[in-house]
Amino acid sequence: MKGYTRTPNITCLICSKSIYRRPNELIKTKGHAFCSIICYGKFCRKESPCLMCGKPIMAKLNKKTCSRACANKHREGIRYKMERPHDKVVYQQGLKFRLLKQRGGKCERCNYPKTEILVVHHKDKDREHNDLDNLELICPNCHYEEHYLEKSWLNGYNLQH
Repeated sequence: MKGYTRTPNITCLICSKSIYRRPNELIKTKGHAFCSIICYGKFCRKESPCLMCGKPIMAKLNKKTCSRACANKHREGIRYKMERPHDKVVYQQGLKFRLLKQRGGKCERCNYPKTEILVVHHKDKDREHNDLDNLELICPNCHYEEHYLEKSWLNGYNLQH
């Protein structure tokens, strides 16, 4: 008996070649049948078009363009860091420099002289209220005392034996 062949009952989803698959396999795969691993790979491949030229690219890693040339064309009209919005870090640094010029480079509570470590403290504890009369330049130790000393777990604990 020569090679036994079944009558094809379905076609490959990719190349439309007639193939046979067991009925229970077709139920399991919801009718998806492929003639080879190559066609299955093509089915699994997810592509999206390049935003500039329309060439299909793999839809992974949030790629939007197919090449560096298309990426450059895509970025052509974008203006980076022009008229940038209110930057909190730059604003806080500016406040600190203004306070250093105005009040000197020492902690306003204990006169610690290292300007590099001084922090801006809001007296009313409202970070949005940045009037200069509401701000103090203090060292980290004084800042810690201001915010955390009253909440310390050692409060009321007798350290003398």
